[in-house]
Amino acid sequence: MLVSDIKKTINQMGDREAMGLPMHNVDTRVPNLSNALLHVKKYNKHELVETAESHQLFEYRYAAGILLGLLGDPRTLTITPKMIEIPSGEIEIGIDINQAYEVFDRFNQLGVQQEWILKEVPKFTVMVKAFKVSKYLVTNENYYDFLLDTKYCELPSSWEFGIYPHLKSNHPVYSISDDAAIAYTKWLSQKTGRFFRLPTEYEWEYAASGPAHYEYPWGGEYKPDLCNTLETGLYSSTPVGIFPKGNSPFGVSDMSGNVEEYVQDYYHPYPNGAVIVDDLGNIDEYRIARGGSFTRHHDLARTTRRHGRFSRDIYVMGFRLAEDKYN
Repeated sequence: MLVSDIKKTINQMGDREAMGLPMHNVDTRVPNLSNALLHVKKYNKHELVETAESHQLFEYRYAAGILLGLLGDPRTLTITPKMIEIPSGEIEIGIDINQAYEVFDRFNQLGVQQEWILKEVPKFTVMVKAFKVSKYLVTNENYYDFLLDTKYCELPSSWEFGIYPHLKSNHPVYSISDDAAIAYTKWLSQKTGRFFRLPTEYEWEYAASGPAHYEYPWGGEYKPDLCNTLETGLYSSTPVGIFPKGNSPFGVSDMSGNVEEYVQDYYHPYPNGAVIVDDLGNIDEYRIARGGSFTRHHDLARTTRRHGRFSRDIYVMGFRLAEDKYN
């Protein structure tokens, strides 16, 4: 059943209803990983990393990611995050009005509202200075290290009973506030003597879409095997970086799907654009989020899509790091 079959907006529906799921049980895409785990269990960490970010079958990549989470994932060390340099450039941001109507027509059946897409209008160019962005989303283990060191009192609501999920150590942390994300960047800056922050909205879009301004990080056509959105059928976060064919043109992982990502900016209309009031417009001020997630359809995973947090479990909000190139 399509979302459009119900005459309610997504935020008036229950979570399963909004995800287009029936009330009865639905199996995930990978209900049994036994064979894949048997295949990779003999690998050392280096081989597991190679497998997780290889072009092998998804089951093997997923299994390798699971074992890396259990053994300690060397890709996602808290104090030394892997940063990718993004060159300066004059880049396109947003879409024009004709594109907006085409996008709305394409995704209308999924319950997309026209005003959501109009927030991406108009298209314009802007100069972005060179910067760095973390290849991987901030993980549960990274956030756990932060909590241990600071005694910060916000536990992710995605952690059952507030208990650190050891089995998902290398999954992105999610269901936290933007205040917690900012606090993490300040803490890591103090620990390292560097200056970490959230990426700006323009930086995020550039890192995701590349110089060619792709609609998805890998190109112009959505492909469910290249990311973790609702269509992928996993219904859960996944270890970071296990969709290498879905990396952005700069090699940044999970910029479509897995979890949504806070950016530095609060919502405002683009230059020469109109203020758009939607369901998030009832919130006095909201921070923009980008990238889509495993709970949302692929319309939200478009690189130009502007979103934000709504107080519901279906909004799984995480973040990645940015850093000025020269500091």
